[in-house]
Amino acid sequence: MSEEATTVAQNDLELVDHCLERFFSVSSARAERYGGPNPELWRVLRRASMGGKRFRPRMVLTAYTALGGTDTAAAVQVGAAYELLHTALVVHDDVIDRDWSRRGQPNVAGSFRDTGTTGGLPLPTAEHRGTSAAVIAGDLALAAAPRFIEASGVTGERRARLLDIFDEAVFASAAGEMADVDLALGPMPTVDEVLAMERAKTSVYSFEAPLQSGAVLAGAPEPVIAALGAFGREIGIAYQVVDDLLGVFGAEAETGKTVLGDLREGKRTVLIAHAASTDCWPELSQHLGDPGLTEERAAELRATLVSCGAKSAAEQRVAEHTALARAELAGLPYDLADRLECIVTELVERAR
Repeated sequence: MSEEATTVAQNDLELVDHCLERFFSVSSARAERYGGPNPELWRVLRRASMGGKRFRPRMVLTAYTALGGTDTAAAVQVGAAYELLHTALVVHDDVIDRDWSRRGQPNVAGSFRDTGTTGGLPLPTAEHRGTSAAVIAGDLALAAAPRFIEASGVTGERRARLLDIFDEAVFASAAGEMADVDLALGPMPTVDEVLAMERAKTSVYSFEAPLQSGAVLAGAPEPVIAALGAFGREIGIAYQVVDDLLGVFGAEAETGKTVLGDLREGKRTVLIAHAASTDCWPELSQHLGDPGLTEERAAELRATLVSCGAKSAAEQRVAEHTALARAELAGLPYDLADRLECIVTELVERAR
């Protein structure tokens, strides 16, 4: 991709940030009228929306600009809708996972738990306060996100299509999140069951829907919109498997999450589902899900995940879905395919 195209994309992402900042400024002013902890809730929610890589707006803007779209202001609003949706889902996901930090800092739940303990609340009560605040904050972001699409100025059938795609993204993510909860409670799932859950939970709202929204906004023909959906599905699955690999084998300074979290939780990822089908499982299963798992024991579990082939199997899945994603690029205009190829490389390189 040319340096000029990269610069334009970065400028557009800055416009997304400005759009979100205006939203949080207005919302914070509204919260002041209600007093109490509400202004703090919005300050913490605003902080939760900062610092990400803006993948979802990038998908919208990449598809839109490469397909000839010229109304940058409208595309920025649609991109901001997906970024705020991402914030909402992350805040809720942290509650479900019982995480108190994100990117090395207290998340919404952790912030309100900590101010509760500082104010003299006993820890169980402070934790309830924290999770309650996170549920409320996530609800606020979720309710507000589609309003950005409505504020884009798009009308008629195109507006309806954008809202339908967005609604399906929320619907799919909820289904995936619920599947994730149940997969953790029932029998060990298969690798394919884990991948189906990850596609619904992450791929649709992070890649499929934003790419298709950018194409719809640009007035692209249906074959292009369909190809982008298929590309987004495959690269989204690959992205999530990479994320699972990083959750065990990554560096905390880069991912923002402890590499002990998934092992202590006993999270049922592609890695674990594959390992459960091997002779190494009895050795692994007695330590997975131990909230007191030490780094030394975790290092042993990582070594076992390598020796039993789980790590290589997950990496093979990444390669397979990446190849399927790249196959869809052949049906897209050259400029768009070129930009998406750069994104594919970036996403896959995270695990190396």
